[in-house]
Amino acid sequence: MASISQTSVTTAITLFPLPLPSQNSIYFPSKPPPTTSQPPSQPRTSHILSKPNHHHHRHFSSCTSQFLLSSPLSLTKPQESSFPTDFNYHSLHTKTDSLIEVDDLFNCLRLSVKYTDIDLARALHASILKLEEDTHLGNAVIAAYIKLGLVDDAYGFLMGMSTPDVVSYSAIISSFSKLNREAEAIQLFFRMRISGIEPNEYSFVAILTACIRSSELELGLQVHALAIKMGYSQLVFVANALMGLYGKCGCLDNAIHVFDEMPQRDIASWNTMISSVVKGLSYEKAIELFRVLSHNKGFKADQFTLSTLLTACTRCHARIEGRQIHAHAIRIGLENNLSVSNAIIRFYNGCGSLNHAVALFERMPFRDIITWTEMITAYMEFGLVDLAVDMFNKMPEKNSVSYNALLTGLCKNNEGLKALNLFVRMVQEGAELTDFTLTSVINACGLFLKLEISRQIHGFIVKFGFRSNACIEAALIDMCSKCGRMDDADRMFQSRLTDGGNTIIQTSMICGYARNGLPEEAICLFYRSQLEGTMVLDEVAFTSILGVCGTLGFHEMGKQIHCHALKTGFHAELGVGNSIISMYSKCYNIDDAIKAFNTMPAHNIVSWNGLISGLLLHRQGDEALAIWSSMEKAGIKPDTITFVLIVSAYKYTNSNLLDECRSLFLSMKMIHDLEPTSEHYASLVGVLGYWGLLEEAEELINNMPFEPEVSVWRALLDSCRLHANTSIGKRVAKHIIGMEPRDPSTYVLVSNLYAASGRWHCSEIVREKMRDRGLRKHPCRSWVINKKQLHTFYARDKSHPQAKDIYSGLDILILKCLKAGYEPDMSFVLQEVEEQQKKNFLFYHSAKLAATYGLLKTRPGEPIRVVKNILLCRDCHSFLQYASVVTQTEILFRDASGFHCFSNGQCSCKGYW
Repeated sequence: MASISQTSVTTAITLFPLPLPSQNSIYFPSKPPPTTSQPPSQPRTSHILSKPNHHHHRHFSSCTSQFLLSSPLSLTKPQESSFPTDFNYHSLHTKTDSLIEVDDLFNCLRLSVKYTDIDLARALHASILKLEEDTHLGNAVIAAYIKLGLVDDAYGFLMGMSTPDVVSYSAIISSFSKLNREAEAIQLFFRMRISGIEPNEYSFVAILTACIRSSELELGLQVHALAIKMGYSQLVFVANALMGLYGKCGCLDNAIHVFDEMPQRDIASWNTMISSVVKGLSYEKAIELFRVLSHNKGFKADQFTLSTLLTACTRCHARIEGRQIHAHAIRIGLENNLSVSNAIIRFYNGCGSLNHAVALFERMPFRDIITWTEMITAYMEFGLVDLAVDMFNKMPEKNSVSYNALLTGLCKNNEGLKALNLFVRMVQEGAELTDFTLTSVINACGLFLKLEISRQIHGFIVKFGFRSNACIEAALIDMCSKCGRMDDADRMFQSRLTDGGNTIIQTSMICGYARNGLPEEAICLFYRSQLEGTMVLDEVAFTSILGVCGTLGFHEMGKQIHCHALKTGFHAELGVGNSIISMYSKCYNIDDAIKAFNTMPAHNIVSWNGLISGLLLHRQGDEALAIWSSMEKAGIKPDTITFVLIVSAYKYTNSNLLDECRSLFLSMKMIHDLEPTSEHYASLVGVLGYWGLLEEAEELINNMPFEPEVSVWRALLDSCRLHANTSIGKRVAKHIIGMEPRDPSTYVLVSNLYAASGRWHCSEIVREKMRDRGLRKHPCRSWVINKKQLHTFYARDKSHPQAKDIYSGLDILILKCLKAGYEPDMSFVLQEVEEQQKKNFLFYHSAKLAATYGLLKTRPGEPIRVVKNILLCRDCHSFLQYASVVTQTEILFRDASGFHCFSNGQCSCKGYW
């Protein structure tokens, strides 16, 4: 017996002998084929005749409404045994080929779809062309072709119809919209309108779907107006599509208006509305809508409702509401739904409840790649790298998304070498390398900070032609700036200035300049890009430029960027909000930093850490501890950075709280299950040293459970500088020089330590060692901002255009300070230098030059703001105290230790910095 395909085609050709039409050649005959006379006993109304009668039209109409919709479709061809054996093809064949039963045509079309028989559908198409055109039967052919995936054949058939109706057009418009052929869908809709055919509700849904997929808001507004005019706008399906359009295009108010005006709704209406408000970042509104839905007995939330709401709870850290939705999912039997379970895992991951995520994962009856990937992401978020890798290795199936999740997690946890090894494994196994993969491995090189490896990865990217992607190019610039290849970064940037996609590349270059101590270049690039209109500010760009403003202390520009973020709505983004907090903190405006924190729609641990860090810059330890107390009450889970900051806060408390500090340190492991790292020990050593307990701090380091890093010893050395303790400082210096023999800052600190205690010979030996090893001290500089311009000064610097006026003003200021009681501190100037030369060394430090310029350019009564890239020396500190008295001006000074507020001869640091 022949196969079903062969049988059906053979039978059809036998019954309806006509050549099959080609895809691009479809026609209808101008006249129906002649019919032969029939016996009187045979009813003529059951056949297609030369002139259709009224019953004939009713017959097609009734078939059309149910055509191919009453039975499920099979997507694979059946075996011979599966074809209906009771169907008699010969019943179609009468004594003449021209008399064909209409019901049999519809049955055959239905069967062609049910058994995915394309040949049969085309044979029927060919036979129907022999008959007089009937729109309803034509629509049946179009529907069959669409269900068989032959949209172009359906379109060709439509173009051959002389009298298509709204059903004919709507079917093709809908298919084009769903197949990402939006332009063709829109063009066909216009063609339908030009032909005089009015759209119905299905036409409106089809064209609105095209508008949604192509984000055609303007056309969507016109379609909405037409729907209102024709009375279709309040029909459920049309209103749902309108809400989907407005939600996609960010017109939340329009979506809410459509929703409120709906006389009837279905669950899709609620889901569309909830999804729209979540996209519009109105997370609390989404939760409120769910509460209203829950009290409406006519509706029941489905998996889409719960998944969307869990996303909202994740983003706004609504822990209680998220758990309530989880309980609701259990109550209505949707916890085991894959999409809901994955959303619950994502929620617990985002809210810091790893144990709940793990428990749900373990009891899930079914898991997919998304489930496993969510767990990998969860473990990485909590720093459990080994568990994440183990989870990845257990996955039954992997794809590029799961590889990228692991790669990104390794980068977030500073596991640059492991990330590179994973990338090599991906290449060896032939895994798909996406743009995200390459961006992640480039970021891993930036973490690893190895010049040669960065060049190898760069070469790989160029060799395989991936560099043309703007995101990858931006990542390469970022990597080069981190690995000491600023010249390469600048060359890449200059080569892409005339290309598209400049925003992300310019953002990376701004970050690179800021990272390499070139904030002036970063600001200049930003100004130039704004004047030329080549840079569109997005979340990353806002975050980057706000960071530069904070680094420079550029308060005025930072406020302007904040206003622009408010205007464009980016202030609600977590990254931007956190950058605003940091910017105001570094610009000596802690009040606005607190306001920015309080007005954020949602916080994460970075937000809390940023606020605490800002308070520490201002030496407000008690306030920082109060924020820590608020975190504990709110149930916010701290991370390792939080403890580094909170331990440091005990330096700046109004009373000695060392016992409480030690208790907090011990609680890390016991209460919060966090292992102390070198950074935590460095913070505790800094606190002990700050309060003068140098021996106890040294003992703590010697008894550490692991080998201390340089940062721990450096914290103790800095305390020795503060208290001029050279005996301990000498031992500490040996440790640091042995670990980092090429760090010039250590040699300078040790040399100054000897000089402060009068041991000039030892100080000179240290500096001679430094010169012999070719090490140079990083040049210290100070700067002020005047009229949106940065004015930078180095020691004894005369390069400024107004240097003559600055030096004259400084000489006058020094004389006034000397009369007021200022005594130059010569302890750090070498003994062999002449007295006058010593004064020249001291009097023209960068901090004094910058402060003098600020005083010259600032109106009386206004404070001046100065920033220095290293610690303020003792002599400059003393000078600025007296300068605040003789000028009656408040001097706000930021150095590497934090802020100094000089006012009426006093400093906010109380002499400890």
